[in-house]
Amino acid sequence: MPVLPPIHSPKVVWRDLRAILSRRSREQTIAAFLSIGFTIVILVIFFLDSRVNTAPPATITFVESWSANRTDAEIKADQVRDQRAGEERARARQEQFKEIADSFGIEE
Repeated sequence: MPVLPPIHSPKVVWRDLRAILSRRSREQTIAAFLSIGFTIVILVIFFLDSRVNTAPPATITFVESWSANRTDAEIKADQVRDQRAGEERARARQEQFKEIADSFGIEE
């Protein structure tokens, strides 16, 4: 088991820090405090940024309700109608892209 250093009181740690800083030049002391301050600011910014816009937006799902006793013919008719509507939307979207391509002079 590793031997850990003894735990000191805050008064002893403060006295130790003052002794270390008194042996350094003024510029070194200022640089030490600035580097500690910048590090703390960066950590606080990361901490605060992790709490902003982290929840996904609410999603609305629309569903259709059908009667439980629909026949297979009704189901197939609905599927065919939905497929035709989807194809029509795709055709309209393709026409929009063709118009954009023509306006830019893009050939197929």
